[in-house]
Amino acid sequence: MIRGAHHVAISTPNIERLLGFYRDLLGFQEVARTAWEPGTDVINQVLGLQDSAATQVMLKGANLCIELFEFKTPAPDTMNPQRPVCNHGHTHICFDVTDIEEVYARLLAAGVAFNAPPQDFGAVKATYGRDPDGNVFELQEIVAVDAPDRLFD
Repeated sequence: MIRGAHHVAISTPNIERLLGFYRDLLGFQEVARTAWEPGTDVINQVLGLQDSAATQVMLKGANLCIELFEFKTPAPDTMNPQRPVCNHGHTHICFDVTDIEEVYARLLAAGVAFNAPPQDFGAVKATYGRDPDGNVFELQEIVAVDAPDRLFD
């Protein structure tokens, strides 16, 4: 039986840069860090790769972990940092916040790019931004106390 989501994983060309964003700016806590070299068969089998080598960091938030990977091998394809969210595959990660205007202002002041200021959709206020690699994240504040997808109180 599925209990819920545990983590999302992001591959990056610069793990320290993304740590500066997710750990230092957003407040996720680093709870584990590891690395492996080519020839680590058990990891290669799970990942479906050959001769992979990478650094991995697990970050913990209130109800979700974020796993960051920086692969040395095999050489990853680069990502378009302006990749449209309509493309197939991962579109975004959503962070539930208690004061979207304050979080938005703090991140904007830190240089984070957003598509628009938070918009009011009635039951929720939301906006999309991008991390330093161009991965899209959403900030949402659920304002309706009876929203069916409300997870926190």
